[in-house]
Amino acid sequence: MTDHVPAGTDARGDRILDAAVELLVQRGYRRVAVEDVATRAAIGKGTVYLHWPTKRRLFEALVLREGIAYVEELVARLRADPEVVLPHQLMANTFLIIMGRPVLRALSTWGVPELESMGLDPGLHNREMLMQDRLFGLLAEHGLIRPDVPDLVYTVTASNIGFYLLDWLDPPAADSDLRQRADALAYTVKHAFEPPVPPGRDALEAVAERAIALLEEPLPQYRAQIYTYDKKQRTP
Repeated sequence: MTDHVPAGTDARGDRILDAAVELLVQRGYRRVAVEDVATRAAIGKGTVYLHWPTKRRLFEALVLREGIAYVEELVARLRADPEVVLPHQLMANTFLIIMGRPVLRALSTWGVPELESMGLDPGLHNREMLMQDRLFGLLAEHGLIRPDVPDLVYTVTASNIGFYLLDWLDPPAADSDLRQRADALAYTVKHAFEPPVPPGRDALEAVAERAIALLEEPLPQYRAQIYTYDKKQRTP
């Protein structure tokens, strides 16, 4: 029988994932073996397999854990200030959160080949974790995005993604100040996609609440997928 253990309740699993984080950022997915992760976590290789049956499953769990951390931080910012739901602020805050987390930064700046080598859909952290289609639809529905933007999700995503991939395409760009880059992204989104007059504070609070609910909706499912293993095979 396979049991799903909620995130944060398995100290040994977290130690394994922490070791995998360090190695993934240092070497990239293709140059990390399960044995390397076990050595870094100071456990036996077989113990890793008690948690995740394959290297791919291990790193999928890692990406899910990082994605959940991203969503939780973004939700905290939305609760602290509903104006973060404005598209330019939402994109800038997303950029700062992702670029401030080594794994998410690596996955966002390495480009598609590295994601494909992990067996992950290159759009996983956008389509699945960020709920982009529904989130952009929500913003448009409440007048936070101009109605004349063609092919909304594609257009906004294409404009946004360059701020991440430039690190990969032009490595010297990675040395520039993150806050300045976030401000540049905010400027681009605000002037390209938002109406000249934003909704009032009450409207923003209502949209922020709906955005929070949307972002939090898949979290229980993702948390349940992080630690999956057979309890009968566990060692103390």
